[in-house]
Amino acid sequence: MINIYHITSRKAWEEASKSGSYEADSLAIEGFIHCSMLEQVLRVANSFYHGQKDLVLLEIDPANLLPDVRWEPGSDKPDELFPHIYGPINLDAVSNVLDLKGDPDGHFILPSV
Repeated sequence: MINIYHITSRKAWEEASKSGSYEADSLAIEGFIHCSMLEQVLRVANSFYHGQKDLVLLEIDPANLLPDVRWEPGSDKPDELFPHIYGPINLDAVSNVLDLKGDPDGHFILPSV
């Protein structure tokens, strides 16, 4: 199974590390946590997080996730599927936490995974 990715703030990740699980705001609002395939990360980052600092990219192994993962259409491209996690992310499913940095113009650069 291939890994999936979620963008979050370093602060949110640090809080999750202390609490034992990670919950994005979208879980309460939409019922799931938005994730991406590796090839979707830069487009998502530049569309929704342009210019933001102190972001991390969570690399998640779906085989270790406790909640369900569903592949569902994105809002801007209904024929493209994105992984959505339907519950809090258990920390042992996060295999890597990578810094997500931008260039001087605020465009993100994909970290080595």
